Amino acid sequence: MLYMEYNKVAAMRLNFLASQGRRVEQFSVLVRNVPHVSGRSISDSVDNFFRRNHPNTYLFRQAVYNANKFAGLVKKRNRIQNWLDYNLIKFQKHPDKRPTRKTGFLGLCGDRVDSIDFYRQQLKELDIKLTMERQRILKDPRSVMPAAFVSFNSRWGAAVCAQTQQSRNPTLWLTSWAPEPRDVYWHNLAIPFVSLSIRKLVIGLAVFALVFFYMIPILFVQSLANLDGLERVAPFLRPVIELKFIKSFLQGFVPGLALKLFLYFLPSLLMLMSKVEGHVAYSSLERRAASKYYYFMLVNVFLGSIVTGTAFQQLHAFLHQSPSDIPRTIGVSIPMKATFFITYIMVDGWAGTASEILRLKQLVIYHLKNMFLVKTERDREKAMNPKSVNFPETLPSLQLYFLLGLVYAVVTPILLPFVLVFFFFAYLVYRHQIINVYNQRYESVGAFWPHVHSRVIASLVISQLLLMGLLSTKEAAKSTPLLIVLPILTLAFHQYCKNRFEPAFSKYPLEEAMDKDMEEHTAEPNLNLRSYLSDAYLHPIFRSFEEVELEEVVHVDEVKVDKHQPHTSTSSETTKTLPSPAPNYTHSHDDARSYAYHCEQYVKKEEVISEVFESEVIESSHYTYQSHGSNV
Repeated sequence: MLYMEYNKVAAMRLNFLASQGRRVEQFSVLVRNVPHVSGRSISDSVDNFFRRNHPNTYLFRQAVYNANKFAGLVKKRNRIQNWLDYNLIKFQKHPDKRPTRKTGFLGLCGDRVDSIDFYRQQLKELDIKLTMERQRILKDPRSVMPAAFVSFNSRWGAAVCAQTQQSRNPTLWLTSWAPEPRDVYWHNLAIPFVSLSIRKLVIGLAVFALVFFYMIPILFVQSLANLDGLERVAPFLRPVIELKFIKSFLQGFVPGLALKLFLYFLPSLLMLMSKVEGHVAYSSLERRAASKYYYFMLVNVFLGSIVTGTAFQQLHAFLHQSPSDIPRTIGVSIPMKATFFITYIMVDGWAGTASEILRLKQLVIYHLKNMFLVKTERDREKAMNPKSVNFPETLPSLQLYFLLGLVYAVVTPILLPFVLVFFFFAYLVYRHQIINVYNQRYESVGAFWPHVHSRVIASLVISQLLLMGLLSTKEAAKSTPLLIVLPILTLAFHQYCKNRFEPAFSKYPLEEAMDKDMEEHTAEPNLNLRSYLSDAYLHPIFRSFEEVELEEVVHVDEVKVDKHQPHTSTSSETTKTLPSPAPNYTHSHDDARSYAYHCEQYVKKEEVISEVFESEVIESSHYTYQSHGSNV
């Protein structure tokens, strides 16, 4: 069944790629660890290397800059612009009284000044800093990272480059398929490649420490399910524990609920750790965070709950036994924890599925943001964004329930109905949410499936080993050695599936690439791919911050005045567009100096822009912002 499913998913992936229209990532490759050549820039090195080694398919390259400081300034300017918008709306509602604020820390101390003038002055200062920082990046060769996005004139050329070794030294000129533009995590492209191995090692040690650090609170939480052990450790609690209501509550819902609370902030922490590792795509970040969360759930929630739940009875024996007896000890403990896992499935699985369809958490968060953080309609739209499926948390949870079903299918079958009910409702709920609610950030084309298949195989192996440990305590102990062949055959099957199907998830067949190229050339013989790919992976530093982040193209015919009132608009006002100081650059990175010169003109135009902006906002009844481009 697993073989058929793997085969089906791989075929669906290849069929989707074959039927997919023209996309920029099909022609693009990310090259990293470009060697430094004395007297030659990184961009020139990339250009010369690919012109020499891919002369018939190479088109151009787009450099990668270390613009993280620039991005931070843009975000800061965006926040100040938001405060300015809020105060302009406030002044529009009450024109007889201009808003004021204090200049000190968080507006709590200092001299009281006019808020509109205060934020406008801060914007002017930040605009100067932004222009200077952008010029510094464009002129400083050290700001160009040893990486680039390389574009080719055919899918076949890109596939050859992405899937072959480019240099005699396997650590140089490393190529891989470029993620789709909306999937790129620009911040990590500025990380030097040599530091990635160190980062992964440090994060691996940190995850290992985190897993065992969490064992301490989980040990206490799971001990609540065993009241006899708790009374021996804390005898002064015996009068309270013996109360019938308290005893039923402690043994029933408290362990599962407390464990869920301990795990609430963990996915966000693991995502942050994955970002520190240096992955350059959001899809890769989510896959790595999901892997970490699965290992955590396996060790702490499953194995940790089994061992520590009966630790007060078996702690001494567990610490003094040989490693070969550990599966036997865990096998004995498994049936004793069936009640806890049934409660956990109901608290986390059933209730979690119900909250997913109701989106209660998101509703509460939205109202809290609307009460304390929302100042403009731009804030409201951001607060209402449903985002995408939370893969780092959802997938490991599903895999944990699958593991519980496999382990308890033989040991305690009464748990199986609870697991089946969960998967039935989870299928209906997540199918509805993915189709009708979520806005997916990227299209992975089933790239998560190899990881899911590996976790299913791991669940089978774990269930087989624990079954062997349990049978060794029964009268069937002599037949236990015969079961050793089960995990061996399971791992062999996994290796076969990996060799047979996994290349479909990491490589693109040259045969299909050539077929797509020939089909496209026949349909569109005069297609200009250079124009199509010119600004696909254009670094945000080459876009004016008015177009990218700050939505400087202002239309004054519409405005949301009050966040508690319905939207109204007037069409009588004339739409006016503020000038943009920067030209619309495409792929010509060699014109960076000319681009920087045009950027200098923004400082001279700032006062005119500000005056136009203020007068139009105050005179009109409605205004909106429209943005063009991608976020920094």
